[in-house]
Amino acid sequence: MSVVVAVEKPSIKVDEREPFEPPPEVVTTPCDPWPRPYYLEDGLRRVLPYHFTYNTNCKERWRGRELLDIFSSEFRDRPLDYYEAAMHQGKIVVNGKPVLSPSTIIRNGDVISHTLHRHEPPVTAQPIGTVHEDDDLIVINKPAGVPVHPAGRYNYNSIIEIMRAERGLTWNPLPCNRLDRLTSGIMFIGKHPKAAEKISEQIKDRTVKKEYIARVNGEFPDGEIECSQPILQISPKLGLNRVRANGKESRTVFRRLAYYPPRRNEQDQNGLDPKSIEPTSTTDETSQEHGMSWRTKQGYSIVRCLPLTGRTHQLRVHLQFLGHPISNDPIYSNQRVFGPSLGSHDDSAFADEDIIARLSRMGKDEVAEAVAYHDEMVNDYNKRKAEKMTGELCEICATPLYSDPGAHELGIYLHAKRYACEDGKWAYETELPEWALPPPGMEGPTETTVETEPLVNETQTLKLKDIENAATDMA
Repeated sequence: MSVVVAVEKPSIKVDEREPFEPPPEVVTTPCDPWPRPYYLEDGLRRVLPYHFTYNTNCKERWRGRELLDIFSSEFRDRPLDYYEAAMHQGKIVVNGKPVLSPSTIIRNGDVISHTLHRHEPPVTAQPIGTVHEDDDLIVINKPAGVPVHPAGRYNYNSIIEIMRAERGLTWNPLPCNRLDRLTSGIMFIGKHPKAAEKISEQIKDRTVKKEYIARVNGEFPDGEIECSQPILQISPKLGLNRVRANGKESRTVFRRLAYYPPRRNEQDQNGLDPKSIEPTSTTDETSQEHGMSWRTKQGYSIVRCLPLTGRTHQLRVHLQFLGHPISNDPIYSNQRVFGPSLGSHDDSAFADEDIIARLSRMGKDEVAEAVAYHDEMVNDYNKRKAEKMTGELCEICATPLYSDPGAHELGIYLHAKRYACEDGKWAYETELPEWALPPPGMEGPTETTVETEPLVNETQTLKLKDIENAATDMA
């Protein structure tokens, strides 16, 4: 008799996890024209409007936030109503798919795509100068007003894209140092990653001596002027930085190269005929009494600037704090933003919210003026010449259109003049920019010399040395 033995089979656990899903698809740019749609007109490099798609990975600070909230706080190119409508119309999508509502929560790993009809601001038609070129590196003289990288409203009108258009679509320029859009001067462009890394490391390790030239309001003090005020970014969205006790360590040495007092019957430092505007000079007592010390700052100075640290807007912020902002700086020499004192020796956070609110209106319903000695006639002049919304809309995408920028908005009086290796192996330098030369009929320096080399005291924390016995030369 056979016996059948029942054997209990072991239970097998089934993996009930969701099947693997590939990474999210993103929208591809519908048009990437080559050659780039540049054309030159009225001294400006212009770009014909074109369709373009931005693809942006979710940043850490965006996690768990609503999509519309992210656009309202991180982007200021267009009004909030536009972004909300674009979400409903499918122009803004997440992971390649339309969103159910602007309240969609963004999570880690999401990709936000935004397709739009892109209108780039014009930049100067001045060519990118070449100071030096070899097999590894190009040292350029960057024109003022041109951003280095594509960012914000700028894409093809950037140093990288202009150089690529000149040298070929597959050429990949590698910037090694940073310059603000409004600043001109020395920049290093690596031809390959190894060369770019070598220069970038030297700059990062503070073994490169940098010298800038600025043109500032009033008579800058003579001698070595050091500013060691820490700097804090108070609005990432607007790129606004100010002196704050809790900011990052910052240090700059300044030395006046020349001072040019005002003269009657000639145009002033912002290109205005004094006879065409109302006089603004007052007595020192009256000006100080009403908080208008800027009115007493007659004429302008050419100042040599030696940054010993590399904070964003460091020279612009330090010069403003010292009471001598760069003459045509649309942010830090803007009376409509900072008031009559222009932020001189102000390290308080008391007025930050008001300053941010006023600055955010510049270029929309107001003009981004940079005239320290403001009066109604000067204001009218800049309104006619400045970039602002015209009230007209694009026929294709209904985007509000801007007027052309004025000459005073294409750059500021700040120039990176010289970069030199600390051990003397290399040095690159440009001539003084035109705005730093003596005005017609006046005498002044046309170049910097060893005798006027700024003094840098030996500092262990910054690993800096004296510059070629400058103290002896200037004694």
